[in-house]
Amino acid sequence: MCGGNSDCPRESSLDEFALAQLQAIHDYLAQTSPDYAVRIVDRLTRRSIQIAAFPNSGRMVPEYERKEIREVIEGRYRIIYLVEVAQVQVLTVIHCARDLRP
Repeated sequence: MCGGNSDCPRESSLDEFALAQLQAIHDYLAQTSPDYAVRIVDRLTRRSIQIAAFPNSGRMVPEYERKEIREVIEGRYRIIYLVEVAQVQVLTVIHCARDLRP
């Protein structure tokens, strides 16, 4: 039992926008290498699930400066997620070269 530990395992979910981003990443990469596209999306999906075990392992997202919005880097991609009491919700998956600010 975790008690009040802020790094207790949680459920992991990807919101609709994050799922759409993964699909867009796949579609873009599949234009030149369908196998590579599947491998990358699989890696990103597995990493998104793994963060539920250690939700505070990622750093705070500098653009937001809120401790509950965190990110991990997987390859060339940022997986940005929200740490909630019972779950970790993946908000978006974007290429590191993209600017997150509107």
